[in-house]
Amino acid sequence: MQYHTDTAPKEIEKPLKSANMSDVTTEWDAHFVDVPQDVLFELILAANYMDIKPLLELTCAKVASMIKGKTPEQIRKLFHIQNDFTPEEEEAVRAENKWAEES
Repeated sequence: MQYHTDTAPKEIEKPLKSANMSDVTTEWDAHFVDVPQDVLFELILAANYMDIKPLLELTCAKVASMIKGKTPEQIRKLFHIQNDFTPEEEEAVRAENKWAEES
Protein backbone atom coordinates (compact mmCIF):
# COMPACT_ATOMS: atom_id res chain seq x y z
CA MET A 1 0.00 0.00 0.00
CA GLN A 2 2.97 2.29 -0.55
CA TYR A 3 2.34 2.96 -4.24
CA HIS A 4 1.76 6.71 -3.85
CA THR A 5 4.67 7.11 -1.44
CA ASP A 6 7.01 7.25 -4.45
CA THR A 7 4.51 7.92 -7.24
CA ALA A 8 2.46 11.11 -7.45
CA PRO A 9 -1.22 10.58 -8.29
CA LYS A 10 -2.13 11.15 -11.93
CA GLU A 11 -4.18 14.28 -12.59
CA ILE A 12 -7.76 13.30 -13.45
CA GLU A 13 -9.17 15.22 -16.40
CA LYS A 14 -12.59 16.74 -15.92
CA PRO A 15 -15.05 16.05 -17.33
CA LEU A 16 -14.20 12.37 -17.50
CA LYS A 17 -13.39 11.26 -21.02
CA SER A 18 -14.48 7.68 -20.36
CA ALA A 19 -16.57 5.59 -17.98
CA ASN A 20 -13.62 3.17 -17.79
CA MET A 21 -11.38 4.18 -14.88
CA SER A 22 -8.33 2.63 -16.57
CA ASP A 23 -8.72 5.27 -19.30
CA VAL A 24 -8.94 8.04 -16.71
CA THR A 25 -6.17 7.16 -14.28
CA THR A 26 -3.42 4.61 -13.70
CA GLU A 27 -4.18 0.91 -13.64
CA TRP A 28 -3.19 0.78 -9.95
CA ASP A 29 -5.62 3.56 -9.00
CA ALA A 30 -8.39 2.06 -11.14
CA HIS A 31 -7.94 -1.27 -9.34
CA PHE A 32 -7.78 0.47 -5.93
CA VAL A 33 -11.25 2.00 -6.34
CA ASP A 34 -12.77 -1.15 -7.85
CA VAL A 35 -14.57 -1.93 -4.59
CA PRO A 36 -18.18 -2.43 -3.48
CA GLN A 37 -20.30 0.74 -3.32
CA ASP A 38 -20.43 0.85 0.47
CA VAL A 39 -16.63 0.70 0.68
CA LEU A 40 -16.30 3.35 -2.03
CA PHE A 41 -18.58 5.74 -0.15
CA GLU A 42 -16.69 5.09 3.09
CA LEU A 43 -13.45 5.95 1.26
CA ILE A 44 -15.03 9.20 0.05
CA LEU A 45 -16.09 10.12 3.57
CA ALA A 46 -12.66 9.25 4.99
CA ALA A 47 -10.77 11.15 2.28
CA ASN A 48 -12.97 14.19 2.85
CA TYR A 49 -12.65 14.02 6.65
CA MET A 50 -8.86 13.61 6.51
CA ASP A 51 -8.57 16.21 3.71
CA ILE A 52 -6.76 13.85 1.32
CA LYS A 53 -7.57 15.67 -1.93
CA PRO A 54 -6.07 13.14 -4.39
CA LEU A 55 -8.00 10.27 -2.80
CA LEU A 56 -11.19 12.34 -2.73
CA GLU A 57 -10.76 13.20 -6.42
CA LEU A 58 -10.08 9.56 -7.32
CA THR A 59 -13.07 8.16 -5.43
CA CYS A 60 -15.42 10.86 -6.72
CA ALA A 61 -14.16 10.18 -10.26
CA LYS A 62 -15.08 6.53 -9.73
CA VAL A 63 -18.63 7.54 -8.80
CA ALA A 64 -18.76 9.86 -11.82
CA SER A 65 -17.61 6.99 -14.04
CA MET A 66 -20.40 4.82 -12.65
CA ILE A 67 -22.94 7.51 -13.62
CA LYS A 68 -21.46 8.49 -16.99
CA GLY A 69 -23.74 7.67 -19.90
CA LYS A 70 -26.59 6.37 -17.76
CA THR A 71 -30.21 7.48 -17.73
CA PRO A 72 -31.77 8.84 -14.54
CA GLU A 73 -33.64 5.55 -14.17
CA GLN A 74 -30.42 3.53 -14.44
CA ILE A 75 -28.73 5.79 -11.87
CA ARG A 76 -31.63 5.39 -9.45
CA LYS A 77 -31.41 1.61 -9.81
CA LEU A 78 -27.61 1.60 -9.41
CA PHE A 79 -27.69 3.63 -6.17
CA HIS A 80 -31.05 2.32 -4.88
CA ILE A 81 -32.70 5.75 -5.06
CA GLN A 82 -36.47 5.86 -4.92
CA ASN A 83 -38.11 8.20 -7.45
CA ASP A 84 -40.46 10.43 -5.47
CA PHE A 85 -41.39 12.71 -8.40
CA THR A 86 -44.80 12.51 -9.99
CA PRO A 87 -44.66 12.11 -13.78
CA GLU A 88 -45.65 15.77 -14.11
CA GLU A 89 -42.89 16.93 -11.75
CA GLU A 90 -40.32 14.78 -13.55
CA GLU A 91 -41.32 16.23 -16.92
CA ALA A 92 -41.04 19.78 -15.51
CA VAL A 93 -37.53 19.06 -14.21
CA ARG A 94 -36.51 17.57 -17.58
CA ALA A 95 -37.87 20.66 -19.39
CA GLU A 96 -35.99 23.02 -17.04
CA ASN A 97 -32.74 21.09 -17.53
CA LYS A 98 -32.98 20.30 -21.23
CA TRP A 99 -29.49 21.78 -21.69
CA ALA A 100 -27.99 18.92 -19.64
CA GLU A 101 -29.30 16.28 -22.03
CA GLU A 102 -27.86 18.07 -25.05
CA SER A 103 -24.21 17.61 -24.05
